[in-house]
This record gives sequence, C-alpha cells and structure tokens, in this order.
Amino acid sequence: MLLQIENLHARIETKDILKGVNLSIQSGEIHALMGPNGSGKSTLANVLMGHPSYTVTAGRVLFEGKDILEEDPEKRAALGMFLAFQYPVEVPGVTVGKFLKRSVENLRGAEGSLNVNKFIEELRALMDTMGMDRSFINRYLNEGFSGGEKKRMEILQMLLFRPKLAILDETDSGLDIDALRVVAQGVNRLRGDRFSSLIITHYQRILDYIQPDKVHIMMDGRIVLSGGAELVRELEARGYDWIREEVRV
Repeated sequence: MLLQIENLHARIETKDILKGVNLSIQSGEIHALMGPNGSGKSTLANVLMGHPSYTVTAGRVLFEGKDILEEDPEKRAALGMFLAFQYPVEVPGVTVGKFLKRSVENLRGAEGSLNVNKFIEELRALMDTMGMDRSFINRYLNEGFSGGEKKRMEILQMLLFRPKLAILDETDSGLDIDALRVVAQGVNRLRGDRFSSLIITHYQRILDYIQPDKVHIMMDGRIVLSGGAELVRELEARGYDWIREEVRV
C-alpha cells in the first residue's frame, strides 16, 4: 500500500475540519476526491504534506507503511510526496531555473548531481511538452505569471521531481480548455506502476482527460461515498443532495 489514511482527525485553531478520514491508495492508482466547498478536501491535502497550521488530533497516515505524521514537509517530499497548490505562491528573487535545479538535486540524491547543460536540456524538453516559453527559466518563480501559467509550472515541477504520490489540489481551477489539456497531459505522462495521484477537484472536466481508478466524495470532514468513474457522471447529473440523503450527512 502506498498511502493509507486511518481515522484521520485534524483541526485548525479550535475548529475541527477532518472528522475521521479513511482512504487507501495503491501504487499506480489515480484517485479523484470531490465534494462541496468546506468539506475538508484542501485541509486533507495540507495535512498530508505537514502544513504547520493544522493539528492532527487522531488517526494515522502511513506512506509505504511508515507513519509520517511526525515528519516535516521536507522529509515527506524526500519520501516521494508532492503537492500542487491550489494557489501557487510567488517567490521574488528566485529564478525558475535555479529553484528547479536545486530542488531536483535535493530530491534525487546522488542522481540529482546533474551538470548544468544536461539539466537545462531536460528542463527545456519538459517546458516544450507543457507549452511553456523557454524564457520562463530566467523569470522569478510565479512572479507575474497568469493563473494558468502558475498551474503549468506546478505540473512542470511534478514532471521533474518524479514523485511517487502527487496530490493535485484543484489544479484545474480557472484553467481554459487548452491549459486543462496540457495539465492533464503532464499527469498522464507520469502515469504507471510507480506513480499515483490524488486529484482534488470540483469538476468532471479534468477527469475526462485523466481517467480515475477510484472516485471519493467528501462531506463534513469525512469520505462518505466511493466508487468508479461512473460516480462522477452521476454527481454531475444529480448534484450533492442525493448523496446527503443517501448517507444522511
């Protein structure tokens, strides 16, 4: 089992948000997590990556069999976890090229000791795949980027970092159809036995391009319903009210 979440409870300040989340992801699986606003989806993403604003009050998170709740975010990233932010931050003064090379060196260990020319060659090839202008290498990270450019930059990082588990927190939010296809292409490029993803989304459209193995519905801090891709279509047709009635949330 790659990721196993057991009875996870978490709060921010005095507000309980996660109220008993259970979820398992095998290596090679793509899972989608959907739910209404305020259900706890982004909180789950942040807790999994060790955001310091959240306090875990019960439960376990096992990554490849190891409880990671005491590990800092840097350690979790080194283990093979990656989070694509819903709202990527700007980092003035740090160029895209320098940020990415240093990050790759840290994450890949001995393999990360690339010479500059070889790294730039790899980076440019991936930027071409993502439809990104190569001049972005010398721009400050996310500074002055459009929303779509920031999201493409998140996927570019994912392609370079090669995580075992990528958590995509509403990466499709605000994207036009062309940018959405490019983002989905990046995820599908990594798809295989050594890559898994938890895609957090409100919309069916990204799941038209990235076929999930399993779909989960989250409400009031818990996963209340799980199924296959057909669950997304039923949700689009009927909304969340029928789920509330069925599971009595």
